[in-house]
Amino acid sequence: MTKVFPNASFTIGDAISEKQPPQHKLLPAGEASEETILTVWKKSLLFNCNGFTVFDSKGDLVFRVDNYMDGNKGEILLMDASGNPLLTIRRKKMSLGDSWLVYEGESMEKPRLCVKKSVNILSKCLAYVSSGNNNSRNNIMYEIEGSYSQRNCAVFDDKRRLVAEIKRKEAVGGVAFGTDVFRLIVRPGYITTDSAMALLILLDQMFGSSRR
Repeated sequence: MTKVFPNASFTIGDAISEKQPPQHKLLPAGEASEETILTVWKKSLLFNCNGFTVFDSKGDLVFRVDNYMDGNKGEILLMDASGNPLLTIRRKKMSLGDSWLVYEGESMEKPRLCVKKSVNILSKCLAYVSSGNNNSRNNIMYEIEGSYSQRNCAVFDDKRRLVAEIKRKEAVGGVAFGTDVFRLIVRPGYITTDSAMALLILLDQMFGSSRR
């Protein structure tokens, strides 16, 4: 199998003992640093679990999702390399359509984002992202377009600036990666990397093998 990440000596124990929680500071618009490129592996590091494992360009673990949708239905926890909770993603109750709320840490108060699947089959939009718990069209922060099954998606802000992308990972040494290994490209000045990862997870719930 083609190597997913360069640090082959990585172990979960190393991550727990050495990694510190990453900082996810949102810079003012126009002051973005260079884009962040993450490698996403649709696989949990834990045996017999579902989830995601995400590495930075150096091969270091930055995000984990383990065993999502098991045990507590409709709730997903995004963790850092040490297993500290960053965001809780929860299906919105009593709502029409497929809607989710994204909370800071494990708190269930004042959601950061509300993500709703587009139901317009004529629209190229996959999902709308709004702030807080208000998913009205007047409160939209981001729109997601493209095809998740093809791992080709773009996230635009309310000014139609490209803030994040999901792309296939290029072949290495003539061996191609499947759809379980792909890239998440983030412009940090316009969206935080953990928020972009939350949107990726929800696209998998809405359009990937995890949908129900």
